[in-house]
Amino acid sequence: MTPGSPLTALKAPVLAGIRRLNALDTVRARIAMAVELGLLKPGERLPPTDEIARSLGVGEITARRALVSLCDEGVLERRRGRTGGTLVAHRPVTGRVLEIEAYRSAADEVHRLIDERLLLECGIAHLAASNAGPRQLEELEALVAQMDRVSSWAEFHTCDERFHTAIAAATGLPSAVGQYGPALRELYRYYLPYPLDYLRESNGEHAELVAALAGRDPLKAVDVTRRHVQTLHQTMFVGLIGPQPPAGVPLAGAPSPPGGPSPSPDAAASALASSECR
Repeated sequence: MTPGSPLTALKAPVLAGIRRLNALDTVRARIAMAVELGLLKPGERLPPTDEIARSLGVGEITARRALVSLCDEGVLERRRGRTGGTLVAHRPVTGRVLEIEAYRSAADEVHRLIDERLLLECGIAHLAASNAGPRQLEELEALVAQMDRVSSWAEFHTCDERFHTAIAAATGLPSAVGQYGPALRELYRYYLPYPLDYLRESNGEHAELVAALAGRDPLKAVDVTRRHVQTLHQTMFVGLIGPQPPAGVPLAGAPSPPGGPSPSPDAAASALASSECR
């Protein structure tokens, strides 16, 4: 294997930007960045702790500790009662969760991981269109239906991983799952919570892909997959990040302090609205 070859790139070390973070820090960073980018809105209720833990690949105790620390720092708040729970603060404070910088500094790495997923997933879609059996298609259709019914981004993320892994299994090649699974999970470590409406919109492409597999149309399957993955360059945080707000300043989109200036439009939300979230 020669240096600089495609296979060398696929086997290169990844996640260097966030390797120094422990599990607690990664949860803090991902939720705080979603708040700063406007993907989680002021007053929005977060899913139950067990769902957050499962979707972000950490233990429930770790997720709970992360949420408590974000409440302490003014990013989230805890409310009691029937309508309570953990919510994004009414005026979430930015610039205090320093672990976010590890994600921001990994932009080049994330773009590379997206391209690696694109390379692998297009080949997988092509083979799955030829080899997917009736039971596998039924499983995929059921997962698409389930993603349309979920009530939180955390539930959607868990189903999304199952869906894409099932596509790899539908190729009939055990090695496809073995090679694709780790690449998918590495990129998933950079995913943030997203508005459920955008996630459901992306699920429309899941349905398109299943239809292409059922129709034995590999070219259509590859085209849907290409669109579905390539747009991640714009809809993941690497396509949404802009100038960092000053530390301690309430997030744009939240109410301004009394007598303060009106907040500027949420650039991250506008960018997301102009494309499709994956």
